[in-house]
Amino acid sequence: MPFRLPCLLALAGAATLAAAPAEARQEMRAGGKLVLTNGISSVEGAAGGGLATWALIGGNETRDGIGGSAHITTVPLADYSLTSYGASIGIMDRVELSYARQVFDTRKVGAALGLGKGFTFDQDVFGAKVRLFGDAVYDQDTWLPQVSAGVQYKHANRGAIIHAIGGAHDSGTDFFVSATKILLGQSLVLDGTVRATKANQFGLLGFGGDKHDRYSAQCEGSAALLVTRKLAVGAEVRTRPDNLGFAREDAAWDGFVAYAVTRNVSLTVAYVDLGSIATVNGQRGAFLSLQTSF
Repeated sequence: MPFRLPCLLALAGAATLAAAPAEARQEMRAGGKLVLTNGISSVEGAAGGGLATWALIGGNETRDGIGGSAHITTVPLADYSLTSYGASIGIMDRVELSYARQVFDTRKVGAALGLGKGFTFDQDVFGAKVRLFGDAVYDQDTWLPQVSAGVQYKHANRGAIIHAIGGAHDSGTDFFVSATKILLGQSLVLDGTVRATKANQFGLLGFGGDKHDRYSAQCEGSAALLVTRKLAVGAEVRTRPDNLGFAREDAAWDGFVAYAVTRNVSLTVAYVDLGSIATVNGQRGAFLSLQTSF
């Protein structure tokens, strides 16, 4: 079952925290990561950039603690809009459990497509990520990156419409491996991710389609410059499968600025280009995300 592993890991983490002495629990809650080195929450809830998932583990915890984060993100595009909100738990800087709810608003295009103005496609994303080896921050004397592997189970709520437009399934599971390196001397953050997926438009339009119904390897890349210890600027690109015959799907990219308002609050602003969505070209706009972490 897709939810069994995340539930067991969450229970194990809660039991560890409950068994610790009061002083240790207080230190765990305080967190100890460098500012911005836990990433931001992607639209799918995992720690990373806005579009890409990184090998970093969410929350401010170190290897001795438990942390977490919560986010709300809005992406107003030319003809559509996407809202994502959710939370994640980081356990000992080793395991991350995440959840995100996505709401895709068709706005006026919904009426043109015969769905009704403001018709929405919703999706739940449950994720788990495990750091396999390496430490993006503390392994500065080697080029070895931090490497993590993860899984995201996604369920879209418009099964009948998804099947009508050629989608094969209304739920699916993505698998990914990410490598992230933070070069403190050069003030750089570099990430590369390979994702095995069938998702159409991140899964909002289902999984697989009348053109293809098989997993394909897609790439996600990010680069960021730490201008100051509280400010990062960068860009991302993410390829996506093209499974549906009625509408092509393009690669997505963004350019972003992330600012740590405080140790526990960060704000991200970006320009994002998602290409063509459901036959409508030129879907570009803003990406605005607010995250709190502990």
